Amino acid sequence: MLRSASSLFLLAALLFFFALGNHQLQGSTEARVAGIAMEMHLDNDWVTPRLFGEPFLEKPPLSLWLDAGAMRLFGVSPWAVRLASAVAGLLSVMLLYGMLRRFERPKAVAWTAGILLATMASYWSNVRGVGEDALLALGVSMALLAFFQSQRASTPGSSLLFVAGIAIATLSKGVLGLAMPGVVIFTYLLADNLLDRRLKVSAWLRPGWLTVVGLIPLLIWLAVLYQRGGMPAVSEVLLTNSVGRFSGSFVEAGHYEPFYYYLAKLPQAFLPWNILVYLGLWHFRKELRANRYLLFFSLWIVAQFVMLTLASSKRTVYLMSMTPAAAVIAAEYAGVLFDRLKGRENGWIGWIARHRQALSVSVLTLVIGSYLVAAQWALPRADRELSFLPLTTEIQTLQASGRQVALFQANERVGGASVFYTQSVLKGLDTDAQLRDFLGASSLNVAVISGDQPPVAPLKVLKTMMVGRQAYYFVGL
Repeated sequence: MLRSASSLFLLAALLFFFALGNHQLQGSTEARVAGIAMEMHLDNDWVTPRLFGEPFLEKPPLSLWLDAGAMRLFGVSPWAVRLASAVAGLLSVMLLYGMLRRFERPKAVAWTAGILLATMASYWSNVRGVGEDALLALGVSMALLAFFQSQRASTPGSSLLFVAGIAIATLSKGVLGLAMPGVVIFTYLLADNLLDRRLKVSAWLRPGWLTVVGLIPLLIWLAVLYQRGGMPAVSEVLLTNSVGRFSGSFVEAGHYEPFYYYLAKLPQAFLPWNILVYLGLWHFRKELRANRYLLFFSLWIVAQFVMLTLASSKRTVYLMSMTPAAAVIAAEYAGVLFDRLKGRENGWIGWIARHRQALSVSVLTLVIGSYLVAAQWALPRADRELSFLPLTTEIQTLQASGRQVALFQANERVGGASVFYTQSVLKGLDTDAQLRDFLGASSLNVAVISGDQPPVAPLKVLKTMMVGRQAYYFVGL
């Protein structure tokens, strides 16, 4: 039972869905994406994503469509806007298990890879949050696993899976959704051709034309967006927020880090299974020439890591698409360690060898239990400092008493959170003149201002609230 698909499905579902809505929106990404999805739900505009009333074209809208749709089906709640990510995470785990079995890997290896993926800390936390990264990881995994299957035996099913993966990845992250699988496919085909010392033209052409088919959904959305916003809107999606982030020309995007940023993050990239991943990559290095399976998953990690390192904009969440390959390498190396232990009988190593299955189950139980405890108690406790709900509740209380509330130079997180929790778009103030005019229009008007220092006279601070380390001041005249 421990090695069956059903047990893997149940454990992954428990990890991803248990207490999913047990805490409020936390962090800038959840607040921003949930707010944009709420505006899409309220405005019924499924073409142009908006944040605080303004077009927000950083990424294509697949995750927003799913989040807005979930709110319509299940009501407005943090659980609803996290649902798409959790489902994507579950599908990724089961896809990895199923494809490894198609690759003729033992059930034990496939099951282990699936559970290691589900219990990687960064992966677990991201699939339980609002955002598009879980969908990107699903799309990239679908495309790459289908590609490798087609290298072994091309079928209509693998072609369809590849096309669907490209569509999901690009509708989630645009150009990045194309680059993440593309760099792995290019690197693998180059290595494969060099090792075999011959050019396999069909191996290059097939993923090429299938990629074009997979891009059709994105191109349809871009065409409709062009009709709405013209070339500037399309350019903002494809150039400013994709090429500009990679090259560093889009300085407003932020997240710019030195080239060694991901090297510094490697010790925590695949916790708690880091040691299995890195030792596995080192152990299998001499087998890569003869073993295309190990070569493919090793290049999956290395090629994406190099590409992300070359990019100017860096975030640890971008490593998420590497985790399925890391789980496979870790599972394969765990199998090597198990085989080595079989012949040991003396000393403490012998004791470990005799109890290796029980120890493995105990470790997994401890890891899974820790995540469930965090979901049930730790994350809700963090609401005391990180939740925007008290702030938006205060805004709604003021509105209910007949006072008009506006946000002054609202950042993405408070703008998104206010839309999500109030289910309305508050008035936005961009300049000091607009602030003075708004507050001067009525003594009942209140503006919410974020800052490191309290506003000075003639503004009067009516109330101060903290969200994390950020202070928000309710001010009037």
